Amino acid sequence: MTPSASLLLLLLLLGLSQALPLQEEGSKEEAQDTVDITTRILTSNNATNENLLEGDLLAPRTRNAMMCWSQNCLWRKASNGLVMIPFTISNEFTSGEKQMINQAMQVFHSQTCIRFVPRTNEYDYISIENKEGCFSALGRVGGSQVLSFNRQGCLVSGIMQHEMNHALGFQHEQTRSDRDDYIWINWENINPQMAYNFYKQPTNNLNTPYDYSSIMHYGRTAFAIQYGRDTIIPFPNPNVEIGQTRGLSYWDITRIKLLYGC
Repeated sequence: MTPSASLLLLLLLLGLSQALPLQEEGSKEEAQDTVDITTRILTSNNATNENLLEGDLLAPRTRNAMMCWSQNCLWRKASNGLVMIPFTISNEFTSGEKQMINQAMQVFHSQTCIRFVPRTNEYDYISIENKEGCFSALGRVGGSQVLSFNRQGCLVSGIMQHEMNHALGFQHEQTRSDRDDYIWINWENINPQMAYNFYKQPTNNLNTPYDYSSIMHYGRTAFAIQYGRDTIIPFPNPNVEIGQTRGLSYWDITRIKLLYGC
């Protein structure tokens, strides 16, 4: 083999050795993107000791039911028409992780009148913490309220926007009052002790259509007893995507504007 051919072979092998790890990393990221929002959230919440309803909602302390469509649990609008929501972020998060959280907030800022602003001395505010799991209270509950983004599983833009939307007062799409016209719940594949997670709620649907693509819609295998069998089946098209983690849908954004009068 000539010296030039040897050099060419060496360069080719070096290129392959550098490319292979990138290819594996890309495949890993692609595989993660196929995981629905329910699997991500419930897996992250396995270790928590919090009393959670529907998988990621803190049980209300100040209200008798899981509902939030009165002025009492909405964040207040300022005179300039913007809804200012003070927040703090735990120093357990790195600067890069804090940037990810802020980027998730920017979608609300660019599309709605919601503004997450660093807290100064406000009484009502969101405390973003690195607890065991991804969860939030429903709407404004008064005082300091925890919004948990576990560093190991919750720092995904769609999951963070899902929990932020809970903090604004929005419930899961699959529990809205008219859901039986759009999805079928396979009760046989749900542990009876977990069935309460699928009870319908007296939601204010704001005259908007049922949204399979909502960031608030759980995936088709949520709380399943048998692996691979669906618990939520859409109709008339059973193959429509539910449980996406990409971010707020068109109707998610529209509902925020309607509820808060943006």
